Amino acid sequence: MKIIYIILGVIILAFIVVQVYAMKGQSGIETYSFKVEKTYETFEIRNYEATLFTMVKLPPSEYKTASGQGFRLLAGYIFGGNEGNEKIAMTSPVSMSLEDSMTMMFMVPKQYKREDLPKPNESQVKFHVEPEKRVAAITFGGWADDEKIEKYKQQLIKSLEAEGIKYTNRFYFLGYNAPYEIANRKNEIIVEL
Repeated sequence: MKIIYIILGVIILAFIVVQVYAMKGQSGIETYSFKVEKTYETFEIRNYEATLFTMVKLPPSEYKTASGQGFRLLAGYIFGGNEGNEKIAMTSPVSMSLEDSMTMMFMVPKQYKREDLPKPNESQVKFHVEPEKRVAAITFGGWADDEKIEKYKQQLIKSLEAEGIKYTNRFYFLGYNAPYEIANRKNEIIVEL
């Protein structure tokens, strides 16, 4: 019985160490810059600056399938799957368009210009400058899935309509955490105004 308690203690300790490491790692990650224009009870209005992204277009499918496929391609590029085997720092959040065919995007660290980036090994990985934009954003915690994404998208629409704020049909899901992070998970739905 004593061995079982020791093994259980080691597993719990390892889990805690991984979570603390993940939280510390998040603090040094470059994020998509924005300024908050106005805060409402359930959402806020933000202004994002023009930003360079790596991107991959994905066939229509469920969030879990599309996000896994897109993440593998983009992570492969930044972890050295490129012409120079160059590693590029991870940024946050990971962005996915919520359209019939999804587009997943990783922000390129600001130190790079488009012409300085190594050519991807995978032809599906492209570069894209996302223009400056004004958006409404709603935040939610936990693990994202198709149902939660739709729930918060509808909640954002309802809140915008209640405030009389016009919006486009360009919705995005933003995920801020690594897959192995359990605590303090942060997700957002944004829509261009």
